[in-house]
Amino acid sequence: MTAGPRPVKAQRGSELRCKGWRQEAILRLLENNLENAENPDALVVYMSVAKAARDWDAYERIVDALKRLEVGQTLVMQSGKPIGIFTTRGDGPLVVMANGNLVPAWSSDDRVEEFSRKGLTIVPGFTAGAWQYIGSQGIVQGTYETFMACARKHFGGTLNGRWLVTGGCGGMGGAQPLAGYMAGAATLVVEADAAKIQRRIDTGYCQHMARDLDAALKLVLSARDKAEPVSVGLVGNCADVLPELLKRRLTPDVVTDQTSTEPVGGYIPASLPLEETRRLWANEPESVKPLVYEAMRIHIEAMAEFQRRGSVVFEYGNNLRNRATVGGGARGAFEVPSFVDLFIRPYFCEGIGPFRWMAITGNAADIHAIDDLILREFPGNEQVCAWIRKARELVKFQGLPARIGWLGHGERSRLALLVNAMVAKGELSGPIAFSRDHLDAASAAMPYRETENMKDGSDAIADWPILNALLNGAAGADLVTIHQLCDYGQSAGVTLVAEGTEGAAVRLQRVLDCDTGLGVLRLADAGYPTALAAKERHGLGL
Repeated sequence: MTAGPRPVKAQRGSELRCKGWRQEAILRLLENNLENAENPDALVVYMSVAKAARDWDAYERIVDALKRLEVGQTLVMQSGKPIGIFTTRGDGPLVVMANGNLVPAWSSDDRVEEFSRKGLTIVPGFTAGAWQYIGSQGIVQGTYETFMACARKHFGGTLNGRWLVTGGCGGMGGAQPLAGYMAGAATLVVEADAAKIQRRIDTGYCQHMARDLDAALKLVLSARDKAEPVSVGLVGNCADVLPELLKRRLTPDVVTDQTSTEPVGGYIPASLPLEETRRLWANEPESVKPLVYEAMRIHIEAMAEFQRRGSVVFEYGNNLRNRATVGGGARGAFEVPSFVDLFIRPYFCEGIGPFRWMAITGNAADIHAIDDLILREFPGNEQVCAWIRKARELVKFQGLPARIGWLGHGERSRLALLVNAMVAKGELSGPIAFSRDHLDAASAAMPYRETENMKDGSDAIADWPILNALLNGAAGADLVTIHQLCDYGQSAGVTLVAEGTEGAAVRLQRVLDCDTGLGVLRLADAGYPTALAAKERHGLGL
Protein backbone atom coordinates (compact mmCIF):
# COMPACT_ATOMS: atom_id res chain seq x y z
CA MET A 1 0.00 0.00 0.00
CA THR A 2 1.28 3.47 -0.87
CA ALA A 3 1.80 5.70 2.15
CA GLY A 4 0.18 9.12 2.11
CA PRO A 5 0.43 12.40 3.97
CA ARG A 6 -0.33 12.37 7.68
CA PRO A 7 0.25 14.77 10.56
CA VAL A 8 3.70 14.28 12.09
CA LYS A 9 4.69 15.50 15.53
CA ALA A 10 7.92 14.68 17.34
CA GLN A 11 7.37 12.22 20.15
CA ARG A 12 7.98 13.59 23.63
CA GLY A 13 8.75 11.88 26.93
CA SER A 14 11.02 9.01 27.94
CA GLU A 15 9.40 6.10 26.06
CA LEU A 16 11.68 4.62 23.41
CA ARG A 17 10.49 3.21 20.10
CA CYS A 18 14.05 2.58 18.91
CA LYS A 19 16.81 0.37 20.34
CA GLY A 20 18.63 3.25 22.02
CA TRP A 21 18.50 6.97 22.66
CA ARG A 22 20.88 7.77 19.82
CA GLN A 23 18.50 6.24 17.28
CA GLU A 24 15.43 7.63 19.03
CA ALA A 25 16.89 11.14 18.98
CA ILE A 26 17.47 10.98 15.22
CA LEU A 27 13.91 9.77 14.66
CA ARG A 28 12.49 12.57 16.80
CA LEU A 29 14.56 15.14 14.92
CA LEU A 30 13.14 13.85 11.63
CA GLU A 31 9.63 14.17 13.09
CA ASN A 32 10.49 17.63 14.42
CA ASN A 33 11.44 18.69 10.88
CA LEU A 34 7.92 17.95 9.72
CA GLU A 35 6.28 19.37 12.84
CA ASN A 36 7.92 22.68 11.90
CA ALA A 37 7.57 22.26 8.13
CA GLU A 38 6.30 24.86 5.70
CA ASN A 39 4.35 22.29 3.67
CA PRO A 40 4.38 19.03 5.64
CA ASP A 41 1.94 17.18 3.37
CA ALA A 42 4.53 17.46 0.59
CA LEU A 43 7.40 16.74 3.04
CA VAL A 44 8.71 20.25 2.24
CA VAL A 45 10.39 21.80 5.27
CA TYR A 46 11.35 25.24 3.95
CA MET A 47 12.63 27.11 0.88
CA SER A 48 9.41 26.00 -0.87
CA VAL A 49 11.15 22.85 -2.17
CA ALA A 50 13.63 21.58 0.48
CA LYS A 51 12.43 18.13 1.57
CA ALA A 52 12.99 15.84 4.55
CA ALA A 53 12.32 12.65 2.56
CA ARG A 54 11.84 11.59 -1.06
CA ASP A 55 8.16 10.67 -0.64
CA TRP A 56 5.85 9.26 2.01
CA ASP A 57 6.79 5.66 1.23
CA ALA A 58 10.43 6.58 1.81
CA TYR A 59 9.50 8.37 5.03
CA GLU A 60 7.75 5.27 6.42
CA ARG A 61 10.74 3.11 5.48
CA ILE A 62 13.11 5.56 7.21
CA VAL A 63 11.04 5.38 10.40
CA ASP A 64 11.01 1.57 10.26
CA ALA A 65 14.77 1.43 9.67
CA LEU A 66 15.54 3.75 12.58
CA LYS A 67 13.34 1.67 14.89
CA ARG A 68 15.31 -1.51 14.17
CA LEU A 69 18.76 0.06 13.81
CA GLU A 70 21.34 -1.35 16.24
CA VAL A 71 24.40 0.41 17.62
CA GLY A 72 27.22 -0.80 15.39
CA GLN A 73 25.08 -0.43 12.28
CA THR A 74 24.73 2.46 9.83
CA LEU A 75 21.67 3.47 7.83
CA VAL A 76 22.61 4.77 4.37
CA MET A 77 20.38 7.49 2.89
CA GLN A 78 20.44 8.61 -0.76
CA SER A 79 18.56 11.85 -1.43
CA GLY A 80 15.75 11.27 1.02
CA LYS A 81 15.45 7.51 0.45
CA PRO A 82 16.80 4.72 2.71
CA ILE A 83 19.10 2.36 0.84
CA GLY A 84 20.32 -0.18 3.37
CA ILE A 85 21.66 -0.90 6.84
CA PHE A 86 25.29 -1.97 7.09
CA THR A 87 27.40 -3.37 9.91
CA THR A 88 30.04 -0.78 10.80
CA ARG A 89 31.29 -0.04 14.35
CA GLY A 90 29.85 0.87 17.74
CA ASP A 91 31.17 4.42 17.83
CA GLY A 92 30.58 5.11 14.16
CA PRO A 93 27.78 7.05 12.48
CA LEU A 94 24.26 5.68 12.81
CA VAL A 95 23.15 7.52 9.67
CA VAL A 96 25.12 8.72 6.66
CA MET A 97 23.39 10.61 3.88
CA ALA A 98 24.11 12.26 0.57
CA ASN A 99 21.39 14.59 -0.71
CA GLY A 100 20.95 16.29 -4.07
CA ASN A 101 24.49 15.63 -5.29
CA LEU A 102 24.78 15.68 -9.09
CA VAL A 103 27.60 15.66 -11.60
CA PRO A 104 28.31 19.40 -12.11
CA ALA A 105 27.28 19.60 -15.77
CA TRP A 106 23.92 18.02 -14.86
CA SER A 107 23.14 20.24 -11.86
CA SER A 108 21.32 23.22 -13.37
CA ASP A 109 17.93 24.24 -11.96
CA ASP A 110 16.16 22.62 -14.91
CA ARG A 111 18.05 19.34 -14.55
CA VAL A 112 17.41 19.24 -10.79
CA GLU A 113 13.69 19.73 -11.43
CA GLU A 114 13.76 16.95 -14.02
CA PHE A 115 15.54 14.48 -11.72
CA SER A 116 13.24 15.42 -8.83
CA ARG A 117 10.12 14.81 -10.94
CA LYS A 118 11.51 11.38 -11.85
CA GLY A 119 11.94 10.60 -8.14
CA LEU A 120 15.73 10.32 -8.39
CA THR A 121 16.82 13.12 -6.06
CA ILE A 122 15.58 15.88 -3.77
CA VAL A 123 16.47 19.50 -3.14
CA PRO A 124 17.74 19.16 0.45
CA GLY A 125 18.21 22.79 1.42
CA PHE A 126 20.53 22.75 4.39
CA THR A 127 19.01 21.42 7.62
CA ALA A 128 15.83 20.17 5.90
CA GLY A 129 17.29 17.11 4.19
CA ALA A 130 19.56 16.53 7.19
CA TRP A 131 16.67 16.36 9.75
CA GLN A 132 18.17 19.26 11.71
CA TYR A 133 15.59 22.02 11.19
CA ILE A 134 14.18 23.52 14.39
CA GLY A 135 11.93 26.22 12.95
CA SER A 136 12.70 29.92 12.84
CA GLN A 137 14.39 29.64 16.24
CA GLY A 138 17.27 27.94 14.43
CA ILE A 139 18.18 30.94 12.26
CA VAL A 140 17.10 33.82 14.47
CA GLN A 141 20.45 34.25 16.22
CA GLY A 142 22.40 34.17 12.96
CA THR A 143 20.14 36.85 11.52
CA TYR A 144 20.38 38.84 14.75
CA GLU A 145 24.19 38.58 14.79
CA THR A 146 24.30 39.75 11.16
CA PHE A 147 22.09 42.75 11.92
CA MET A 148 24.18 43.57 15.00
CA ALA A 149 27.43 43.28 13.03
CA CYS A 150 25.89 45.71 10.53
CA ALA A 151 24.99 48.02 13.42
CA ARG A 152 28.52 47.94 14.82
CA LYS A 153 30.09 48.57 11.43
CA HIS A 154 27.78 51.35 10.22
CA PHE A 155 25.57 52.75 12.99
CA GLY A 156 27.59 52.99 16.19
CA GLY A 157 26.56 49.61 17.58
CA THR A 158 22.75 49.80 17.52
CA LEU A 159 19.88 49.78 15.05
CA ASN A 160 17.66 51.84 17.34
CA GLY A 161 16.22 54.65 15.23
CA ARG A 162 17.10 52.79 12.03
CA TRP A 163 14.78 51.44 9.35
CA LEU A 164 15.40 47.93 7.98
CA VAL A 165 13.60 46.63 4.87
CA THR A 166 13.78 43.00 3.80
CA GLY A 167 11.77 40.34 2.00
CA GLY A 168 10.61 36.83 2.83
CA CYS A 169 8.69 35.63 5.88
CA GLY A 170 8.56 31.91 5.11
CA GLY A 171 10.95 29.18 6.19
CA MET A 172 14.38 30.57 7.00
CA GLY A 173 13.23 34.16 6.39
CA GLY A 174 10.63 33.81 9.14
CA ALA A 175 13.25 34.76 11.73
CA GLN A 176 13.84 38.21 10.21
CA PRO A 177 11.05 40.20 11.92
CA LEU A 178 12.10 39.03 15.39
CA ALA A 179 15.83 39.32 14.67
CA GLY A 180 15.34 42.90 13.45
CA TYR A 181 13.25 43.71 16.52
CA MET A 182 15.88 42.21 18.84
CA ALA A 183 18.55 44.32 17.12
CA GLY A 184 16.45 47.44 17.80
CA ALA A 185 15.37 48.19 14.22
CA ALA A 186 12.07 49.38 12.81
CA THR A 187 11.71 46.30 10.62
CA LEU A 188 9.56 45.93 7.50
CA VAL A 189 9.38 42.44 5.95
CA VAL A 190 7.68 42.14 2.56
CA GLU A 191 6.01 38.78 1.90
CA ALA A 192 3.61 37.81 -0.91
CA ASP A 193 1.85 35.09 1.11
CA ALA A 194 -0.21 36.50 3.99
CA ALA A 195 -0.39 33.05 5.61
CA LYS A 196 3.37 33.08 6.16
CA ILE A 197 3.20 36.42 7.95
CA GLN A 198 0.28 35.21 10.04
CA ARG A 199 2.26 32.12 11.06
CA ARG A 200 5.08 34.35 12.35
CA ILE A 201 2.58 36.45 14.27
CA ASP A 202 1.01 33.33 15.78
CA THR A 203 4.41 32.01 16.89
CA GLY A 204 5.64 35.32 18.31
CA TYR A 205 8.14 36.14 15.57
CA CYS A 206 6.32 39.17 14.13
CA GLN A 207 4.15 41.85 15.74
CA HIS A 208 1.99 43.34 12.99
CA MET A 209 0.56 42.53 9.57
CA ALA A 210 -0.20 45.31 7.06
CA ARG A 211 -2.15 44.87 3.85
CA ASP A 212 -0.96 48.05 2.12
CA LEU A 213 2.28 50.01 2.01
CA ASP A 214 0.94 53.19 3.59
CA ALA A 215 -0.31 51.33 6.67
CA ALA A 216 3.02 49.53 6.98
CA LEU A 217 5.03 52.75 6.63
CA LYS A 218 2.93 54.47 9.28
CA LEU A 219 3.85 51.76 11.80
CA VAL A 220 7.50 51.45 10.81
CA LEU A 221 8.45 55.09 10.36
CA SER A 222 6.68 56.12 13.55
CA ALA A 223 8.71 53.53 15.48
CA ARG A 224 11.92 54.62 13.73
CA ASP A 225 11.33 58.26 14.67
CA LYS A 226 10.82 57.24 18.31
CA ALA A 227 13.91 54.97 18.20
CA GLU A 228 11.67 52.04 19.16
CA PRO A 229 11.90 48.54 17.67
CA VAL A 230 8.95 47.15 15.76
CA SER A 231 8.32 44.31 13.30
CA VAL A 232 5.78 44.62 10.51
CA GLY A 233 4.95 42.05 7.84
CA LEU A 234 3.64 43.69 4.66
CA VAL A 235 1.57 41.55 2.29
CA GLY A 236 3.16 42.45 -1.02
CA ASN A 237 5.83 41.65 -3.55
CA CYS A 238 9.38 43.02 -3.32
CA ALA A 239 9.34 43.66 -7.08
CA ASP A 240 6.45 46.08 -6.49
CA VAL A 241 7.26 47.47 -3.04
CA LEU A 242 10.96 48.29 -3.46
CA PRO A 243 10.50 50.28 -6.70
CA GLU A 244 7.63 52.15 -5.06
CA LEU A 245 9.86 53.13 -2.14
CA LEU A 246 12.43 54.39 -4.64
CA LYS A 247 9.74 56.33 -6.48
CA ARG A 248 8.72 57.97 -3.20
CA ARG A 249 12.39 58.76 -2.46
CA LEU A 250 12.26 56.82 0.79
CA THR A 251 15.66 55.35 1.63
CA PRO A 252 15.88 52.69 4.35
CA ASP A 253 19.02 52.46 6.46
CA VAL A 254 19.41 48.72 5.73
CA VAL A 255 18.06 46.61 2.85
CA THR A 256 18.44 42.85 2.55
CA ASP A 257 16.36 39.84 1.52
CA GLN A 258 15.52 36.21 2.33
CA THR A 259 12.76 35.38 -0.15
CA SER A 260 12.85 31.91 -1.65
CA THR A 261 14.30 32.17 -5.15
CA GLU A 262 13.21 28.78 -6.46
CA PRO A 263 11.70 29.62 -9.89
CA VAL A 264 8.98 26.97 -9.46
CA GLY A 265 7.43 26.61 -6.03
CA GLY A 266 9.28 29.52 -4.48
CA TYR A 267 9.48 33.07 -5.78
CA ILE A 268 6.13 34.73 -6.58
CA PRO A 269 6.19 36.84 -9.76
CA ALA A 270 4.84 40.35 -9.25
CA SER A 271 2.68 40.10 -12.37
CA LEU A 272 0.52 37.21 -11.12
CA PRO A 273 -1.77 36.73 -8.10
CA LEU A 274 -0.58 34.15 -5.58
CA GLU A 275 -3.30 31.58 -6.33
CA GLU A 276 -2.82 31.86 -10.09
CA THR A 277 0.93 31.36 -9.58
CA ARG A 278 0.26 28.21 -7.61
CA ARG A 279 -2.08 26.90 -10.30
CA LEU A 280 0.55 27.47 -12.98
CA TRP A 281 3.27 25.89 -10.84
CA ALA A 282 1.16 22.74 -10.79
CA ASN A 283 -0.02 22.76 -14.41
CA GLU A 284 2.26 24.94 -16.56
CA PRO A 285 5.48 25.46 -14.57
CA GLU A 286 7.55 26.59 -17.57
CA SER A 287 5.16 29.49 -18.17
CA VAL A 288 5.97 31.00 -14.76
CA LYS A 289 9.75 31.03 -14.98
CA PRO A 290 10.20 34.06 -17.27
CA LEU A 291 7.90 36.08 -15.01
CA VAL A 292 9.83 34.98 -11.92
CA TYR A 293 13.20 35.92 -13.39
CA GLU A 294 11.85 39.29 -14.47
CA ALA A 295 10.52 39.99 -10.95
CA MET A 296 13.86 38.97 -9.41
CA ARG A 297 15.67 41.29 -11.83
CA ILE A 298 13.48 44.22 -10.74
CA HIS A 299 13.98 43.22 -7.11
CA ILE A 300 17.79 43.10 -7.17
CA GLU A 301 18.09 46.21 -9.34
CA ALA A 302 16.03 48.09 -6.74
CA MET A 303 18.35 46.81 -3.99
CA ALA A 304 21.38 48.00 -5.98
CA GLU A 305 19.76 51.42 -6.42
CA PHE A 306 19.15 51.70 -2.67
CA GLN A 307 22.86 51.02 -2.20
CA ARG A 308 23.69 53.88 -4.57
CA ARG A 309 21.39 56.14 -2.55
CA GLY A 310 23.17 55.33 0.70
CA SER A 311 21.47 52.28 2.20
CA VAL A 312 23.57 49.44 3.61
CA VAL A 313 22.53 46.62 1.26
CA PHE A 314 23.42 42.93 1.24
CA GLU A 315 22.04 39.64 -0.03
CA TYR A 316 21.31 37.19 2.76
CA GLY A 317 22.35 33.99 1.03
CA ASN A 318 19.24 33.14 -0.98
CA ASN A 319 21.00 33.25 -4.39
CA LEU A 320 18.87 36.20 -5.54
CA ARG A 321 21.72 37.95 -7.36
CA ASN A 322 22.68 34.87 -9.35
CA ARG A 323 19.15 33.83 -10.28
CA ALA A 324 18.17 37.40 -11.19
CA THR A 325 20.73 37.26 -14.01
CA VAL A 326 19.10 34.23 -15.71
CA GLY A 327 18.01 35.16 -19.23
CA GLY A 328 19.81 38.48 -19.23
CA GLY A 329 21.83 40.71 -16.97
CA ALA A 330 20.32 42.45 -13.98
CA ARG A 331 21.97 45.86 -13.76
CA GLY A 332 24.23 46.09 -10.73
CA ALA A 333 23.23 42.70 -9.27
CA PHE A 334 26.71 41.92 -8.02
CA GLU A 335 27.28 45.42 -6.75
CA VAL A 336 25.25 44.05 -3.84
CA PRO A 337 27.61 42.15 -1.52
CA SER A 338 27.04 38.99 0.55
CA PHE A 339 26.26 39.09 4.26
CA VAL A 340 29.02 36.55 4.94
CA ASP A 341 31.68 38.59 3.21
CA LEU A 342 30.54 41.78 4.96
CA PHE A 343 29.84 40.61 8.48
CA ILE A 344 30.25 36.89 9.28
CA ARG A 345 33.64 35.72 8.01
CA PRO A 346 35.60 37.13 11.00
CA TYR A 347 33.55 34.78 13.20
CA PHE A 348 34.41 31.83 10.97
CA CYS A 349 38.11 32.60 11.34
CA GLU A 350 37.75 31.76 15.05
CA GLY A 351 35.63 28.66 14.37
CA ILE A 352 32.58 30.56 15.66
CA GLY A 353 29.24 29.71 14.11
CA PRO A 354 25.63 28.67 14.73
CA PHE A 355 25.69 25.77 17.21
CA ARG A 356 22.35 24.21 18.28
CA TRP A 357 20.98 21.96 21.00
CA MET A 358 17.57 20.28 21.22
CA ALA A 359 15.73 18.73 24.19
CA ILE A 360 14.85 15.28 22.88
CA THR A 361 12.23 14.57 25.58
CA GLY A 362 10.43 17.81 24.71
CA ASN A 363 11.00 19.26 28.20
CA ALA A 364 11.57 23.02 27.97
CA ALA A 365 13.11 22.99 31.46
CA ASP A 366 16.13 21.19 29.96
CA ILE A 367 16.85 24.14 27.66
CA HIS A 368 16.41 26.61 30.52
CA ALA A 369 18.87 24.58 32.61
CA ILE A 370 21.41 24.75 29.78
CA ASP A 371 20.79 28.51 29.57
CA ASP A 372 21.77 28.72 33.25
CA LEU A 373 24.82 26.54 32.59
CA ILE A 374 26.05 28.86 29.82
CA LEU A 375 25.57 32.00 31.89
CA ARG A 376 27.49 30.32 34.73
CA GLU A 377 30.29 28.59 32.79
CA PHE A 378 30.89 31.05 29.91
CA PRO A 379 30.84 34.46 31.63
CA GLY A 380 33.77 35.66 29.52
CA ASN A 381 31.79 35.20 26.30
CA GLU A 382 29.55 38.24 26.60
CA GLN A 383 28.23 37.80 23.06
CA VAL A 384 26.66 34.42 23.77
CA CYS A 385 25.57 35.37 27.31
CA ALA A 386 23.82 38.51 26.03
CA TRP A 387 22.13 36.41 23.38
CA ILE A 388 20.95 33.79 25.89
CA ARG A 389 19.39 36.50 28.06
CA LYS A 390 17.57 37.98 25.03
CA ALA A 391 16.49 34.58 23.73
CA ARG A 392 15.01 33.53 27.08
CA GLU A 393 12.82 36.60 27.00
CA LEU A 394 11.82 36.84 23.35
CA VAL A 395 12.34 33.57 21.42
CA LYS A 396 9.47 31.09 21.66
CA PHE A 397 10.15 27.40 21.20
CA GLN A 398 8.83 25.70 18.06
CA GLY A 399 8.43 21.93 18.10
CA LEU A 400 11.02 20.30 20.34
CA PRO A 401 12.47 22.99 22.65
CA ALA A 402 15.81 24.11 21.30
CA ARG A 403 18.35 26.88 21.49
CA ILE A 404 21.10 28.21 19.26
CA GLY A 405 24.29 29.88 20.38
CA TRP A 406 27.21 31.09 18.31
CA LEU A 407 30.18 29.28 19.88
CA GLY A 408 33.67 28.65 18.56
CA HIS A 409 36.46 26.07 18.58
CA GLY A 410 36.75 24.44 21.98
CA GLU A 411 33.62 26.14 23.29
CA ARG A 412 31.22 23.79 21.52
CA SER A 413 32.89 20.63 22.82
CA ARG A 414 33.17 22.11 26.32
CA LEU A 415 29.46 22.91 26.43
CA ALA A 416 28.54 19.48 25.02
CA LEU A 417 30.62 17.67 27.64
CA LEU A 418 29.07 19.71 30.46
CA VAL A 419 25.60 18.91 29.11
CA ASN A 420 26.45 15.22 28.74
CA ALA A 421 27.50 15.20 32.40
CA MET A 422 24.17 16.81 33.35
CA VAL A 423 22.33 14.04 31.50
CA ALA A 424 24.42 11.41 33.30
CA LYS A 425 23.62 12.94 36.71
CA GLY A 426 19.90 13.12 35.99
CA GLU A 427 19.93 16.93 36.03
CA LEU A 428 18.13 16.92 32.67
CA SER A 429 15.06 14.89 31.77
CA GLY A 430 16.81 13.09 28.95
CA PRO A 431 19.34 13.31 26.10
CA ILE A 432 20.23 16.50 24.26
CA ALA A 433 21.01 16.49 20.54
CA PHE A 434 23.60 18.88 19.10
CA SER A 435 23.87 20.08 15.52
CA ARG A 436 24.66 23.29 13.67
CA ASP A 437 23.58 25.20 10.64
CA HIS A 438 25.35 24.30 7.40
CA LEU A 439 26.42 27.94 7.45
CA ASP A 440 29.72 27.34 9.25
CA ALA A 441 33.45 27.71 8.79
CA ALA A 442 34.36 24.42 7.06
CA SER A 443 31.00 23.04 6.04
CA ALA A 444 30.05 24.98 2.92
CA ALA A 445 31.35 25.95 -0.50
CA MET A 446 28.94 28.55 -1.87
CA PRO A 447 30.52 31.23 -4.04
CA TYR A 448 27.47 33.48 -3.65
CA ARG A 449 27.21 33.02 0.09
CA GLU A 450 29.52 31.32 2.64
CA THR A 451 32.64 31.42 0.48
CA GLU A 452 32.08 34.52 -1.61
CA ASN A 453 35.16 36.66 -2.24
CA MET A 454 37.60 34.41 -0.36
CA LYS A 455 40.98 35.97 0.25
CA ASP A 456 42.81 33.33 -1.83
CA GLY A 457 40.15 33.02 -4.55
CA SER A 458 39.00 29.59 -3.33
CA ASP A 459 35.30 30.50 -3.45
CA ALA A 460 34.27 27.44 -5.51
CA ILE A 461 36.57 24.81 -4.00
CA ALA A 462 34.13 22.17 -2.72
CA ASP A 463 36.75 19.87 -1.17
CA TRP A 464 36.15 21.50 2.22
CA PRO A 465 32.54 20.42 2.92
CA ILE A 466 33.36 16.95 1.57
CA LEU A 467 36.37 16.74 3.90
CA ASN A 468 34.18 18.06 6.71
CA ALA A 469 31.67 15.25 6.25
CA LEU A 470 34.39 12.60 5.93
CA LEU A 471 36.21 13.83 9.02
CA ASN A 472 33.07 14.02 11.15
CA GLY A 473 32.11 10.52 10.07
CA ALA A 474 35.58 9.22 10.94
CA ALA A 475 35.36 10.95 14.32
CA GLY A 476 32.07 9.22 15.16
CA ALA A 477 29.21 11.63 14.52
CA ASP A 478 25.77 10.09 15.02
CA LEU A 479 24.58 11.53 11.69
CA VAL A 480 26.66 13.03 8.92
CA THR A 481 25.51 14.38 5.58
CA ILE A 482 26.81 16.01 2.42
CA HIS A 483 24.45 18.17 0.32
CA GLN A 484 24.45 19.92 -3.02
CA LEU A 485 22.22 22.86 -3.90
CA CYS A 486 21.76 22.73 -7.67
CA ASP A 487 24.79 24.31 -9.35
CA TYR A 488 25.60 26.93 -6.74
CA GLY A 489 26.76 25.19 -3.57
CA GLN A 490 27.76 22.22 -1.48
CA SER A 491 27.45 21.82 2.29
CA ALA A 492 27.87 19.31 5.11
CA GLY A 493 25.88 18.71 8.29
CA VAL A 494 26.46 16.85 11.55
CA THR A 495 24.32 15.69 14.49
CA LEU A 496 25.43 14.26 17.84
CA VAL A 497 23.49 12.94 20.83
CA ALA A 498 24.57 13.58 24.42
CA GLU A 499 23.00 10.55 26.13
CA GLY A 500 25.04 10.80 29.33
CA THR A 501 27.48 7.95 28.64
CA GLU A 502 31.28 7.86 28.53
CA GLY A 503 31.08 6.86 24.88
CA ALA A 504 28.98 9.91 24.11
CA ALA A 505 31.55 12.13 25.84
CA VAL A 506 34.33 10.71 23.66
CA ARG A 507 32.33 11.23 20.46
CA LEU A 508 31.23 14.75 21.43
CA GLN A 509 34.77 15.91 22.15
CA ARG A 510 36.25 14.26 19.09
CA VAL A 511 33.65 15.33 16.52
CA LEU A 512 33.06 18.88 17.68
CA ASP A 513 36.77 19.68 17.85
CA CYS A 514 37.29 18.16 14.40
CA ASP A 515 34.34 20.13 13.02
CA THR A 516 35.42 23.57 14.24
CA GLY A 517 39.16 22.83 13.94
CA LEU A 518 38.80 22.13 10.23
CA GLY A 519 36.94 25.43 9.93
CA VAL A 520 39.82 27.36 11.45
CA LEU A 521 42.25 25.56 9.14
CA ARG A 522 40.10 26.24 6.09
CA LEU A 523 40.23 30.00 6.76
CA ALA A 524 43.89 29.86 7.75
CA ASP A 525 44.65 28.06 4.49
CA ALA A 526 42.97 30.96 2.69
CA GLY A 527 45.36 33.37 4.42
CA TYR A 528 43.15 35.19 6.95
CA PRO A 529 45.39 36.57 9.74
CA THR A 530 42.76 35.99 12.45
CA ALA A 531 42.44 32.34 11.45
CA LEU A 532 46.23 31.94 11.29
CA ALA A 533 46.44 33.28 14.84
CA ALA A 534 43.63 30.95 15.98
CA LYS A 535 45.42 28.02 14.36
CA GLU A 536 48.57 28.76 16.36
CA ARG A 537 46.66 29.45 19.58
CA HIS A 538 44.82 26.13 19.43
CA GLY A 539 47.73 24.07 18.09
CA LEU A 540 45.87 23.08 14.93
CA GLY A 541 47.26 21.91 11.61
CA LEU A 542 50.74 20.76 10.69
